[in-house]
Amino acid sequence: MLRTLIVDDEAPARERLKNLLSQNREINLIGEAEDGIKAIELIEEKKPDLVLLDIQMPRMDGFGVVRMLEKPPLIIFVTAYDEYAIQAFEINALDYLLKPFTKTRLERALERASQELLRKTAFNRNINGLFKTLAEQKYYIDRIAVKSQDRKILVIDVEDIDALITESGRVSILVGDKQYFTNYTLNELQNRLNPKKFFRAHRSAIVNLTKIKEITPWFAGTYKIKLSTGYEVDLSRAKVTELKKIFGW
Repeated sequence: MLRTLIVDDEAPARERLKNLLSQNREINLIGEAEDGIKAIELIEEKKPDLVLLDIQMPRMDGFGVVRMLEKPPLIIFVTAYDEYAIQAFEINALDYLLKPFTKTRLERALERASQELLRKTAFNRNINGLFKTLAEQKYYIDRIAVKSQDRKILVIDVEDIDALITESGRVSILVGDKQYFTNYTLNELQNRLNPKKFFRAHRSAIVNLTKIKEITPWFAGTYKIKLSTGYEVDLSRAKVTELKKIFGW
């Protein structure tokens, strides 16, 4: 049996899914969540085989949930019409349910999930492909899930971010005097953040352009970027001309 979780912010949608799933003897429904943070907590606690995951949820969308999981289970994405997301699913052979879906369509997705459980390596590869495709489609994020020092899951607006940095191979996000951790790589974040607002200043740092306070000459053609918080980021020589064009200095 597939140990299954439902994640959807709309109670009627969860009830309909529960009713449909109860008619399938191969499904063991082990829980439900109404938002992304609760979903992550339940997935990490219960370790389901399958999650039916809504994409359009307030605060944290379904993609944000997946990105916070170190070892995501099988996922069937549930979505209202979103041409970019649907194209990404199809390119990477990941299943989705387009609302409103029929019982027959749900049964096909569940059958496929049962088969994929035996091919988990392929599923994980396709999940990685999904995020690459979304990045190529310029599917920018406006919120991001992070973990605090005490492992709490928080959702922050990207406009509040001062900088994103890599230290000892780990990516952290700076917001004011706080530092949070994410499972994204810096390259992935560069692709998922709007380039009109975020700038790759160095191979190990991305800065929010609205948070830059000073740009100071350093040495050998490099500069220092000082943010409004006082935090300083190196500006590599290769990026100087690009930043000059942005600010016109």
